[in-house]
Amino acid sequence: MTIFEAYNNISKRLSAAGIDDSSFEARAIIRHITGLSNAEITANPMRALTEFQENNITAILRQREIRYPLQYIFGTWDFYKYKFKVGVGVLIPRSDTEILVETASDYLKDKQSPKVLDLCAGSGCIGISLAKDYPDSAVVMLEKYEEAARYINQNIELNSAYNTMLLMGDALLGDGGVIEYDLIVSNPPYIPQSEISDMNAETKFEPETALLCEGDGLLFYKTIAEKYKTALKDGGMLAFEVGFKQANAVADILKENGYKDIKKIKDYNGIERVVCALK
Repeated sequence: MTIFEAYNNISKRLSAAGIDDSSFEARAIIRHITGLSNAEITANPMRALTEFQENNITAILRQREIRYPLQYIFGTWDFYKYKFKVGVGVLIPRSDTEILVETASDYLKDKQSPKVLDLCAGSGCIGISLAKDYPDSAVVMLEKYEEAARYINQNIELNSAYNTMLLMGDALLGDGGVIEYDLIVSNPPYIPQSEISDMNAETKFEPETALLCEGDGLLFYKTIAEKYKTALKDGGMLAFEVGFKQANAVADILKENGYKDIKKIKDYNGIERVVCALK
């Protein structure tokens, strides 16, 4: 089987399984099993695959056809400018969250030796990305669950992000807010239980604790805005990723808690995905 034949076969089977971006995933799978770049794949479509590579494709497709996440299958995933280990028990880094990192990184560009707190850190993709962007920073990542914390430690090592520290704790209890930070950033659970049926098939493999939030999905925003205000320096930024149609509500929460210069920032699909403000 050639690369061209494999690509067409993968794309066809993924599409039949209901996967929207089958072409993107087909190319990602080819890259994964061959170690070739996109340019090399394009330049060598008639290169024959080995039997091992063909068997690897078969195994991957069997998992993807039951909608097991591609990121978990690969074990690593590119996010922002860096690579992260992911697997069962940790939220998959998504491109939407890159908007949060970009917003936070832009804010930090003029800060000297900034202190950053990443709440509900998950895989550590946000905090570690900021730590890599600013080697003179000190980044604390707060995570409640041991399963996710294991990935944070692995990702600190993978990215040599030694200006970071993992702290086990619960953001809802105000853990970690004992010093003053230049930036507090969070992608908390924000999907209301009532919307679980609208989630895509892959999310059923991800930890509900990282996705679902009781009630209207705003609990973490309300709690963090209130409990962590004293942990921000004057002029410091609080930045959130928010769910679909939550931006106005989160902006109101920040206003009610006395934050200023509130901004809503759209993701690549034109959805207001980040809300940030200054103390």
